[in-house]
Amino acid sequence: MRQYLDALKHILADGEDVSDRTGVGTRSVFGYQMHFNLQDGFPAVTTKKLAWRSVVGELLWFLEGSTDERRLAERTFEKDRSELIGKKTIWTANADSQGLALGYNNTELVKQLGPVYGHQWRHFDAHGDDLNGKADQITWLINEIKTNPDSRRLVISAWNPNQISKMTLPPCHTLAQFRVMNGKLSCQLYQRSADMFLGVPFNIASYGLLTFMLAQICNLKVGAFVWTGGDCHIYNNHTDQVQQQLQRKPHDLPNILMPVFNNITELLETNPKDYQLKNYKPMDSIKAPMAV
Repeated sequence: MRQYLDALKHILADGEDVSDRTGVGTRSVFGYQMHFNLQDGFPAVTTKKLAWRSVVGELLWFLEGSTDERRLAERTFEKDRSELIGKKTIWTANADSQGLALGYNNTELVKQLGPVYGHQWRHFDAHGDDLNGKADQITWLINEIKTNPDSRRLVISAWNPNQISKMTLPPCHTLAQFRVMNGKLSCQLYQRSADMFLGVPFNIASYGLLTFMLAQICNLKVGAFVWTGGDCHIYNNHTDQVQQQLQRKPHDLPNILMPVFNNITELLETNPKDYQLKNYKPMDSIKAPMAV
C-alpha cells in the first residue's frame, strides 16, 4: 500500500487549501490514480487497522440492494436489529441528519437513506416500491462478463441524476468499469470525492473485494484494481493523523480467504465472518472525526 502513502504525501506537498461543503476545509488535488496488482495480495492498508467487518458488511448490503441503515447494522454485526438499538454504523450519522432532513420517517428500527448505492446497483432509477422493469446492474454485469468477456462496456454506475436529490449522500464512488484480459478480471473505480484518510482505504478494500467476488462467480482469476479519484482531499482536522500515519512503514499485504459461491444468490447468503484476511498485521488504529 505504498501507493496510498505516496498519494497522501502528494496531497500534502502539492495540494491546495480549499473550502468544502462540511465547513471543515481541506487540502486537495484534482485527479489522482493508484494501481494495485491483486495477485500480489489483497489491498488492505497496514499502516493503520482497516475496519474489515464494516467493509464486508457494507458491500453485502450494497449487493442485496438495501437502503435501510438498520439492515446494514444487521449485515455488519450479524444480529437482529432489535438487538442493535444504539449500535452505530458508518451510515448512521447520514440517516440521523440528512435522512430526517429529507423527510424520511426514521426510527430506532428503520433508518432510510433514500436511493443510494444498493438501490442503484440492483434497481436503477426505480421509484418507491415499484422495482419492476428497472436495471439490475449486478445481475447484468455477471451475465455480461460470462457471455461477452471481451466487452469494453462492463460498467456499473451509482450516479443517477434523476434521484440525487432523494439521497442522504450522493455517491462518492460513482462508477466502476470491469475488464477481462487473458482470463483475469480487473476493475477501475472512479471516485468523484475522496476522503483520503478515512474513506479511501475503505473504498479500495471494498472494490478489491467486489473484484474477487465477481471473479469467483465468473470462474476467472483476479487482475488489477485501479483507483481513480476526482477531488482527492485531506480534511484539515485529519492532518495530524496523516502525518502520524506517514511515519509508519507498511507491512506485507495479506491474502483473502473467501467462502465458495457460484452466483449472487449464494454470495448473499454469506456473512462478514466468512471473509478473512490471512496474515493481516495492521498497526494500531488512528482515530479521526468524520465530516458529515
